[in-house]
Amino acid sequence: MTEAFPKVFHLSDEHDHAPGGSTMIGFWMYLMSDCLIFAMLFACWGVYGASYAGGPRPSEIFELPLVALNTAMLLFSSITYGFAMLATQAGKIRGTLIWLAITGLFGAAFLGIELYEFANLIHEGAGPQRSAFLSSFFTLVGTHGLHVTCGLIWLVTLMVQVARRGLGADNTRRLMCLSLFWHFLDVIWIGVFTFVYLLGVLR
Repeated sequence: MTEAFPKVFHLSDEHDHAPGGSTMIGFWMYLMSDCLIFAMLFACWGVYGASYAGGPRPSEIFELPLVALNTAMLLFSSITYGFAMLATQAGKIRGTLIWLAITGLFGAAFLGIELYEFANLIHEGAGPQRSAFLSSFFTLVGTHGLHVTCGLIWLVTLMVQVARRGLGADNTRRLMCLSLFWHFLDVIWIGVFTFVYLLGVLR
C-alpha cells in the first residue's frame, strides 16, 4: 500500500564555515561603506577646495612641516600595529600589549597635532565658517580624526580584553578587524596629505 504523503528529504549543508567568517565579511562591508563616505568628502573638497571667498588660501595657512610630522606619527602607528599582529600570531600576550600601547601613543600624538592645527587655524580667523574651502577642509580632516579617535577607544578596549582573556580566537579576530581599520585610516590620510595639503599649497 502506497503512502498517502511522500517522504520529505532534508539535504544537510555539509560545507564547513570558518568561525567568525561572517564577522570578517560584515567588517569588510563596513569598510566599503566608509570608503563611500570619504569618497564623497574628497569629492566635496574637489568642488569647494578653491572657493576661498576672499579668505586665506592653503599656501597661507598650511604648515607642511607640521603636517609631515603628523603623517609620520600615523605611518609609524601603522608599522607598530603590524608588529602587534606578529606578536599576536606568535601567541605573545605581553608583546602584543606593548606594541598596541606604542600604537596608541602614536595615534594620540597624531590627534594632538591635528587638534593643535585646528586650534591655530580658528585662532587666526580661518575657521570652518570662513569659506567653502575651509568648510570642506575641516569636514574631511575632522571626519578622519573622528575615526582615529574611535580607533583609539577600540584599541584600549582590546588591550583590556587581551590582558584579561588572552589571545583566543575571538580576540585575535577583533585585533585583525582593528588592523584592517587602522591601515584603512592610514591609506585615507595619505590621500588627505597628498590632495588636500600638498596639491592645495601648489594651487
